Amino acid sequence: MSAQDVAPLRRSRPRAAWHTGTVVETRRETPSAARIVLDVPTWPGSDAGSHLDVRLTAPDGYQASRSYSVATASPGGQVVLAVDELPDGEVSPFLVHDLRPGDQVELHGPLGAFFVWRPGESTRPVQLVAGGSGVVPLYAMAAAHGAAADATPFRLLYSARTPDDVFFADELAALAGPDLALDLVYTRGAPAGWPDPVGRLTREALAARTLPAEQRPRVYVCGSTGFVETVAVWLQELGHAAADIHTERFGGL
Repeated sequence: MSAQDVAPLRRSRPRAAWHTGTVVETRRETPSAARIVLDVPTWPGSDAGSHLDVRLTAPDGYQASRSYSVATASPGGQVVLAVDELPDGEVSPFLVHDLRPGDQVELHGPLGAFFVWRPGESTRPVQLVAGGSGVVPLYAMAAAHGAAADATPFRLLYSARTPDDVFFADELAALAGPDLALDLVYTRGAPAGWPDPVGRLTREALAARTLPAEQRPRVYVCGSTGFVETVAVWLQELGHAAADIHTERFGGL
């Protein structure tokens, strides 16, 4: 272990607890997803990459909860989510279509300690790899990196179906530049004049558009189960150590 791997200061993490959030804004993020901004006075803040549980209670007392990544690393008081609708889902259709400003939602968190990034804890470069809505926690990391003016090299490879399916498109475009190398792969449709072929991410494209293993980047991968498992195998084949690859996945192949 080198000196640069050692965190200079370990912050205490907020303890997970139940909170009541009030919706202050909900708007379309992509054709199938909504961005939801909640005012949560008791929210203690969370590290970039953290997640929480949303619990809904029906009039007859039936409850259902699902986990969602937090799209911000706010110091506290506000939570931003970006929820992609699962057509046969139990919670996401309500959050995407029925939630309105003023509604209250139960939240449990912040959760997660392994899949987080904190400014100043390491100077090792960071490679982010996202599939679809898996970009949400990675966007939080990129935004936290930019807000902190952290000098750590950051690169994001983001696989999306079409330009309309890119989460936080305007924010990512604003972050892209010297502080964030942004690589997009479109699987179904690309903008006119896009120089690269449309199709699923390949091992060759992953090798060409990510930081090489020789630089020992910390790698964060988030997406569907199939996407994450495939990318994780390719990364190890490309020489990345398994311990350097952090993964988070959601159901569906």
